[in-house]
Amino acid sequence: MATTEEKTTSCCAPAATAVATVSAAPSAGVGGSKAAVVEEWTVDEKPMATANAKASSKGIPIMTRAQTSHPLDPLSAAEIAVAVTTVRAAGATPEVRDSMRFVEVVLLEPEKNVVALADAYFFPPFQPSLIPRTKGGPVIPGKLPPRRARLVVYNKKSNETSIWIVQLSEVHAATRGGHHRGKVVATEVIPDVQPPMDAVEYADCEAVVKSFPPFIEAMKKRGIEDMELVMVDAWCAGYHSEVDAPSRRLAKPLIFCRTESDSPMENGYARPVEGLHILVDIQNNVIIEFEDRKLVPLPTADPLRNYTPGETRGGLDRSDLKPLQILQPEGPSFRVNGHFVEWQKWNFRIGFTPREGLVIYSVAYIDESRGRRPVAHRLSFVEMVVPYGDPNEPHYRKNAFDAGEDGLGKNAHSLKRGCDCLGYIKYFDAHFTNYTGGVETIENCVCLHEEDHGILWKHQDWRTGLAEVRRSRRLTVSFICTVANYEYGFYWHFFQDGKIEAEVKLTGILSLGALMPGEYRKYGTTIAPGLYAPVHQHFFVARMDMAVDCKPTEAFNQVVEVNAKVEEPGQNNIHDNAFYAEEKVLKSELKAMRDCDPSVARHWIVRNTRTVNRTGQPTGYKLVPGSNCLPLAGPEAKFLRRAAFLKHNLWVTPYKREEMFPGGEFPNQNPRLNEGLATWVTKDRPLEETDIVLWYVFGITHIPRLEDWPVMPVERIGFMLMPHGFFNCSPAVDVPPSAGDIEAKETTVAKLIPNSLLAKL
Repeated sequence: MATTEEKTTSCCAPAATAVATVSAAPSAGVGGSKAAVVEEWTVDEKPMATANAKASSKGIPIMTRAQTSHPLDPLSAAEIAVAVTTVRAAGATPEVRDSMRFVEVVLLEPEKNVVALADAYFFPPFQPSLIPRTKGGPVIPGKLPPRRARLVVYNKKSNETSIWIVQLSEVHAATRGGHHRGKVVATEVIPDVQPPMDAVEYADCEAVVKSFPPFIEAMKKRGIEDMELVMVDAWCAGYHSEVDAPSRRLAKPLIFCRTESDSPMENGYARPVEGLHILVDIQNNVIIEFEDRKLVPLPTADPLRNYTPGETRGGLDRSDLKPLQILQPEGPSFRVNGHFVEWQKWNFRIGFTPREGLVIYSVAYIDESRGRRPVAHRLSFVEMVVPYGDPNEPHYRKNAFDAGEDGLGKNAHSLKRGCDCLGYIKYFDAHFTNYTGGVETIENCVCLHEEDHGILWKHQDWRTGLAEVRRSRRLTVSFICTVANYEYGFYWHFFQDGKIEAEVKLTGILSLGALMPGEYRKYGTTIAPGLYAPVHQHFFVARMDMAVDCKPTEAFNQVVEVNAKVEEPGQNNIHDNAFYAEEKVLKSELKAMRDCDPSVARHWIVRNTRTVNRTGQPTGYKLVPGSNCLPLAGPEAKFLRRAAFLKHNLWVTPYKREEMFPGGEFPNQNPRLNEGLATWVTKDRPLEETDIVLWYVFGITHIPRLEDWPVMPVERIGFMLMPHGFFNCSPAVDVPPSAGDIEAKETTVAKLIPNSLLAKL
């Protein structure tokens, strides 16, 4: 991932270096597996012996870096190419090398102590306070440890999935050619799994289905002879029985059909093809099961099916909408240095992965009285699940894991093709590997911009008529992806009053089903003759590695649940109106499996157990739920085998490096019951003072409307992280009034104060 304005940014001035040898904390390795070996790193350059050695004019040591990339920066295109070349060269035979398919190449994120070291002495704004004080001062290495890449590789010949760790900074002469700077430090085959599907496999699946003679005959029965009209969406098979076991790489495609071959923007999802059972072996690209089970007539072409502008869809656009311009004549209020962002006392780093998409690192707030105050180490959306509520074929098996089976980041848009942001925009590119190991770039993938957000605060004194009002501005970081028929926008909003909002916007096209003449189904909404939209739910999982007032090497957080409780009638409630906030510490993992309850205003506070505010109370940030739901399914629902994490809205775990994905790393065709979060918490690890990770599961139940067709207007869901006793007063009080507010106030004051007094003033 790189910025569109600067591909590389050198942040430090060169300075003298000195001698020392430093060992990093050992890595958790490959997915936490004991078989993976990750070597320690050493520093050979001559270093600064202590922090009191040669320093800058501000007393901060500045030293030469071994690399220009921060330890948390996404892999560059060059680093991805090196990692791929290194792994391919390490293949034992030409056959093995030719069979390698590169599912994912990502940064192996370093331990938190390495991040602290980088932020303290190697990258601005230079924060030496992040390193614990030691007698004589800290020993500072002359360079940071080498960056490492983590690769998920699928062998198309053997149907095996392996994980590789590649060190990116050493010339490894044993590899073929010896030119690239890469070294394999660990590799492991992961048994009984299937990695996410790739776009190449989807395209191959479509091609093999459309060329299969029995399929062609089945389509002729439905009046379709032109295969160019046919759309094949290769859905992952999921896991419903042993037939779906990961010993084979499977897809169960859904079929749709357009009506016009010369209209590429036609909405093909308006004509679902039903009654066909197709099972495709993706490894060998062959159809292994085909059955024409029921002849369901194709829905007639709905005249309202298309969504393109004006006459291209057979309609007219509105003509009375005037231009709305967002201008920032002096530029934005944010500053960007590489992937480091500063805005209105906030600072953080932007990352990106093929699976999660946008990642926010090292979130902190600059408090004038206390300096830099951490809030979270890492924020991202780690999984989403879309289960459908129709028990009929094929809809009962539609329960997509869009992050774990496909990849939110790999399906991200280039916002060059249409952006929902206005004003001064900073874009970031994203780099990832394609299936055969080439490097692809999504230009303008992540959008960073400011938004006006209405009123921040206001008060009018009724005695004097004087009013103070401030407009709210927020900084938004976002990306948008398409997974088959649906679009999802993922947003992190930062506010001037210390709030952080996570938001998902859902739009796109409904996944439809066809009906027999005269048929009605209660499991969906009829939206046109012979056409209905099944009910379904969308669930998202936000993983938040919190660090409230904690440096990267500290673990002083706990989670408190707060419920509003009505006071019992009696002496303390003689008017029967009393209620109060009751707090309960969530002491262990099993006690921290919680659900939302708006009837008692339930929320959760992450508190620092060793830092207090001016009233003597612990500082904290609270998670405030938005609208939410739980799965509308029985306890034996097949999709819940792989998605047991959906059974509760909140889970809390102590930080463990390899615990990243709530359904395990490989949910595709996963036969293992409750893998991931639901199994991790059975250890019931203590939470009273530790490095806290929140897993917040939030969702929406979609009962389609006619107004959701042909394209669904945006629906929004999300939650807030709000300061709770974190500040000594409102951090929004120092936001200056806008020019319009000042002008209005001067007019009001002139009306209220006599001219004689104004003259004296």
